[in-house]
Amino acid sequence: MGRTQAAAYAAALGLALAACAPGQWDQLTRELGAGFGRAPLAEEQIVAGLKEALRVGTGHAVELTSQAGGYFGNPRIRIPMPPRLKRLADTLKAMGLTRQVDEFVLSMNRAAEQAAPAATAIFLDAVTAMTFEDARQILEGQEDEATRYFKAQTSARLTALFRPIVHGSMEQVGVTRLYQDLTTRYTALPLASRPDLDLDQYVTMKSLDGIFLLVADEERRIRTDPAARVTAILQEVFAR
Repeated sequence: MGRTQAAAYAAALGLALAACAPGQWDQLTRELGAGFGRAPLAEEQIVAGLKEALRVGTGHAVELTSQAGGYFGNPRIRIPMPPRLKRLADTLKAMGLTRQVDEFVLSMNRAAEQAAPAATAIFLDAVTAMTFEDARQILEGQEDEATRYFKAQTSARLTALFRPIVHGSMEQVGVTRLYQDLTTRYTALPLASRPDLDLDQYVTMKSLDGIFLLVADEERRIRTDPAARVTAILQEVFAR
């Protein structure tokens, strides 16, 4: 089998396995082996197929968030004005500064898009470290079991990695400048005080929330992919 066929098989196998219901692991293994005139698949092959599917799924999620408009253009993960800045935003809009407020929101999303690619290496590390028991739990768990696995394995490292990257991105795209300008205008008003907000932390956590939401979407798609479609892919890969 050529390298391209092997990679395609691994991805397709991962989709088939991820679509199985709890308790179907052994049955699916026997069927995949017998269906193509081969011996049942080894556990190592099953885990390899799942890992390949998860690499594809997390890679796609990162790709979607890191493109231009990846956050801002997606209402489900768009980073909104921080709740602690709502009074500031409403006040400044009433003063005719709507454009500046909107630019600030856009710049936060642009910073997240620039930071997103950094997640790839950490996701790959988590996939590589996955054991057979991890894989079994993912396949037989809840519909977001893989996403839960990634959160448990990567959240702390991603937060530590993302925060300085987000900080640099925010300076580059103008978030920091816009925030300082808006807060300066606001605190110049009578009785107005500077908001208590860690903007780096806010954008970091919202960035990661967006990535994990899309990872969950990818997992759901894998688990619900019609079995017949997956079988067709497998048949094509193994065509004689």
